Amino acid sequence: MTLVEQKKRAEKEKQEPALTLTKRDVTRLEKAARRAAPRKAREPGFLRRLLDEGAQNRLTPGDTGWNRPGGGPAGYAESPFEVQGSSVQVCGFWPFITGAGLPLIGAPLGRHLLRNTLVTGDPIAWFTAGIVSNPSAFVLGQPGLGKTSLVHRIIAACTARGVVPMVLADSRPDYVPHILALGGQVITFSPGQGHLNPLDLGPLVASLSLIEDAKARGIALSEMTSRRRSLMEGIASMMLGRPLRPHESTCLAVAITALDPDLQHAPVLGELIDYIRSRPEILRTNVLAYDDDHEYDHRLQDLLDALINLGPSGAYGDLFSQPSDAHITPGVPVVFDISGVNENDSVLVAAVQSLCWNLGSATVSAEQHLASAGKRRRKTYLLVMDELWRILRASDDMVHFIDTITRLNRGRGIGQVMITHTMNDLKLSKDHLTSTAWGFVERSAMVFLGGLAPSEMGNLEEVFALSGKEKQLMTDWTGEAVVDPKTNRAALRPGAGRFILKVGKTPGTPFMTHLTDLELQVSDTNRAWEMVRS
Repeated sequence: MTLVEQKKRAEKEKQEPALTLTKRDVTRLEKAARRAAPRKAREPGFLRRLLDEGAQNRLTPGDTGWNRPGGGPAGYAESPFEVQGSSVQVCGFWPFITGAGLPLIGAPLGRHLLRNTLVTGDPIAWFTAGIVSNPSAFVLGQPGLGKTSLVHRIIAACTARGVVPMVLADSRPDYVPHILALGGQVITFSPGQGHLNPLDLGPLVASLSLIEDAKARGIALSEMTSRRRSLMEGIASMMLGRPLRPHESTCLAVAITALDPDLQHAPVLGELIDYIRSRPEILRTNVLAYDDDHEYDHRLQDLLDALINLGPSGAYGDLFSQPSDAHITPGVPVVFDISGVNENDSVLVAAVQSLCWNLGSATVSAEQHLASAGKRRRKTYLLVMDELWRILRASDDMVHFIDTITRLNRGRGIGQVMITHTMNDLKLSKDHLTSTAWGFVERSAMVFLGGLAPSEMGNLEEVFALSGKEKQLMTDWTGEAVVDPKTNRAALRPGAGRFILKVGKTPGTPFMTHLTDLELQVSDTNRAWEMVRS
């Protein structure tokens, strides 16, 4: 462009009017610019924070409560200002001076009888929180005062936290409706109802061969082999009414191992009997009857008699001689319904209870081995031993078996609740067995004491240092209900649902449990009287 052309263009631009924006156009353009600019991130509101808090962990309550269906989280919860000190130091402060209460950890048990505050606690929650050193509880009280209902409350609360309840010998049965309501497993076992092979510890035990580490695999398989031998030896001794002799015990152990050395294909009782009758060389050597068939048969005749009595030709038919109809499903609430077993047959009761308890403990132990090897997720179990007196009097072996559980439960991820009527139930036929049974109460971190007569307390006063007020409460709770003359029906007994929670020798916490309508449906222990009550 020439110089002349440039000058003409400049003059022309000067003559053209300049572009002018109105105020409305300026406002419109500023709004458009603000909308196009990146926005700053807003801080989440209260509701969003509440939802995020519940999404992070729905198994434990947050600062505002249980944020899940039926949990009812609080909209706003302000922590109160607390000051600790002696009554002399804080007497001038106002208002609301009160003593320290129990920690709000565990199952909601009921309201405090003196302060009307909430009392919470269960053996597993308190153990994991470090409040007690042993995940065990013992419940004592006369019949009809709510012991089983209290345990139902603990089961429900523990299940909500992921704990798996196991009722391995329900003889009434009181826990079947509750386990069904939890979506659990009910295994019915009695003559004419189900079969359980005592040589079959379940498919979880068979999967122990999947553990890669040879040493860990060997330890797990050795333990399960020992469990199976001890179970069969115990049941055989119950049939004989005496302990097995050394050569009988050796023969039984060798025969079981020879039939199933790797725990992969459990034999049935008939196969075990036929194998011993065949006089294999390995058994001849251990029985010291090398070439003498008569001596071999003579030394093992009593053992064979016991095994045959358990078999299909014996007194119990095919109860123990057929393959198991059902196995325990790991990680699912389970109950063994043994209510069909004849209570007058003490030998059968002892054998059934021993089998059920051994199957349950073997499943838990096998799962722990697999969890340590990274094959399964580790679970926590709650064993419920109701009507403990029946279990202890079934056989001496059950006393020692439960004693082992109470001593080793922490290492196996097991908590337990034991229930019986009085300390007199723990007085067994032999003094050393009585001492062992009383040790169950002494080692229990939590003891729930219901209505007891003075003569039924046993050594409770020595172990837990009961005060005069606590003993008075327990004796008052044994009174009978008062009849209403208008309806000719009695109210609840004075001690129904009332307990004292003792932890060591510290003062007890009296509370009362109120059951909800849903709990009443699954914890009714008087179903046998439904027709009379209606």
